[in-house]
Amino acid sequence: MKSSVFKLTTLKTSFVFRLYKKYIIDSILIVKRDGFKALIRERGWKLFAVVFTYYLIRDLILYVAIPLYISLYVTR
Repeated sequence: MKSSVFKLTTLKTSFVFRLYKKYIIDSILIVKRDGFKALIRERGWKLFAVVFTYYLIRDLILYVAIPLYISLYVTR
């Protein structure tokens, strides 16, 4: 019982949980309440930067890192 309580308190104080609670849920509520234009007005360039960075990292992993790793493994 004690370990599950520790995990829950660790989750509540973790950076990812606070980020999820503050920005993602809040952004969803803004879109539902006022629309996508209000989200762009409120978040501005930060929203664009986060989305751009996410897709940049994802595409680099999918289209550069994994094929490079596979080709190095196959050519050995």
